[in-house]
Amino acid sequence: MLSYQHHYHAGNPADVHKHALLAWMLDYLVQKDKPMTYIETHAGRGLYDLGDEAALKTGEAAQGVGKYEPCFPDDHPYRQRLNETRFKYGPLAYPGSPLVAAMSLRESDTIHLAELHPAEHVILSEHLTQWEAHIHRQDGFKLAQAICPPTPRRGLALIDPSYEVKADYDSIPKELANIARKWNVGILALWYPLLTSGSHGAMLGQLMAQFPEALRHEVRFGPVREGHRMIGSGMFIVNPPYGIADEAARLTRIFKA
Repeated sequence: MLSYQHHYHAGNPADVHKHALLAWMLDYLVQKDKPMTYIETHAGRGLYDLGDEAALKTGEAAQGVGKYEPCFPDDHPYRQRLNETRFKYGPLAYPGSPLVAAMSLRESDTIHLAELHPAEHVILSEHLTQWEAHIHRQDGFKLAQAICPPTPRRGLALIDPSYEVKADYDSIPKELANIARKWNVGILALWYPLLTSGSHGAMLGQLMAQFPEALRHEVRFGPVREGHRMIGSGMFIVNPPYGIADEAARLTRIFKA
């Protein structure tokens, strides 16, 4: 499915949750003087304008980054990526996860980004021009299967499907298990929405049975607009890095406050 357009939803509460955890994990990984690989299976365009018509139409950013950013200390990696993005691209710019990663990593690190949508792929390539990222126009799961285990073997993969169709929930446990089998040392971070329908429940049951030592973290928030079905955000992290549980607890407090 290629109909999903994230620029309508950029900067929403789920983005805050996902990007804050991602920025923290990348900051943790680059503290060690060893190169790493970053893989993203559903990259999007990488950079968003919260002042454009699509973003203003939904108003989701106001309920997300506009509401929660002041709760993060100035030295938090997520807050730093936000400030760097605005300094470089303007006060209404918001970094997608590819840009969060590119700004967090070093020249010695390797970035692989998959984006199947033709228009989004072109925009992503334009936004990541100054970074030596490998940008692939192909299915993200197929990319991960093809390059895992990557070189360098140390690293992180963000798996962030749109969940446009119910089949996504059925296929993800198998996809994640295949990636983990090939890349048993990689940190695998899967984002999923919490919906009023509870569609994520069966998928999470399978994942927790397959990966009993993984970290599951969820935050809840009110619908960002009338009729919106997403009431929370989840991250399921295989091979969670040291200290991530404390960071997750901090995010729980932020969203509850």
